[in-house]
Amino acid sequence: MTRFLHAADTAAAQSLAGFVAAHEDLVAFGVEGKFVRRRVLTPGKVAVISGGGAGHEPLHCGFIGAGMLDAACTGHVFTSPTPDQILAAMDETDTGAGCLLVVKNYDGDVMNFEMAAEMAAGRHRIETVIVEDDAAYGPSVRSRGRRGVAGTVVVEKLLGAAAERGDDLAGLKALGEGLSGRVRSMGVALRGVSLPDTGRETFALGPDEMEIGVGIHGEPGLYRTGRAGPEEIVRLLCEPVLAQLSPLADACPLLIVNGFGGTPPIELHLAHNLIRTFLRPHGIVPARALVGTFVTSLDMAGLSVTLALLTPAEFALWCAPVATPTLVW
Repeated sequence: MTRFLHAADTAAAQSLAGFVAAHEDLVAFGVEGKFVRRRVLTPGKVAVISGGGAGHEPLHCGFIGAGMLDAACTGHVFTSPTPDQILAAMDETDTGAGCLLVVKNYDGDVMNFEMAAEMAAGRHRIETVIVEDDAAYGPSVRSRGRRGVAGTVVVEKLLGAAAERGDDLAGLKALGEGLSGRVRSMGVALRGVSLPDTGRETFALGPDEMEIGVGIHGEPGLYRTGRAGPEEIVRLLCEPVLAQLSPLADACPLLIVNGFGGTPPIELHLAHNLIRTFLRPHGIVPARALVGTFVTSLDMAGLSVTLALLTPAEFALWCAPVATPTLVW
């Protein structure tokens, strides 16, 4: 596949340079270019820091700004950022109230963020929230426990808004952990990921096949099945999500329809319409929806459905003002 890349090992750094230049009113490089941070920090506010491998854009750097993240660390494609990157981000963005680390549940991310927290324990107050929203949880999934996927956007937005209003570390950790059972996601792929270094797809699908329950690193899903129509795909995604959500009285449902990088807006909005139709008989009418490309897997053709059952107070945090390169309201 033809790409706008010089080489796979420099792609992430070159992309980040272009990203920072395009959004220099909002973001800047941290020390030695190890991470990206808000251009203007807020003194006395908990620093909310996240990160992961490249290839998931606009996650995480696209969500840096007022009302969301203070910094994000990016590794090579599908490779976790290193502990020294994370440590540098904590050193530069902690303005006195400590650091909250938002970590997707992938082995490399968890390990490196834990190492950075241990290295920084003597000079920073630190709490960690692990995102594990994937409904595709089973023996064929190549990770331990539920993966952190598109529900990461919900967690980062709510925690960012709460930090912006002045919540302390303990309150932010409690908020993040309280979301765990009420945010679920499920993804489908019609084509695998073609890796920049080899050009090969991480898994090959026939013209009449699809993969249900995929992750965001090009890994296969729970099972492969014959290609179905849009209504059936929506059912296969939504039923596990609904089955695994913890019930909540007076919930404010939030729906995210997320493209994996190779799915155009016309298809995402078509899916959104079908998802709303599917949810209605189940008594779920989204109070707000987000449709677009937010958590990608390079060029994977596919999408994911995220449903979050929020309390009214949490929903207010979602609706609170945000100014990032990707989300603005």
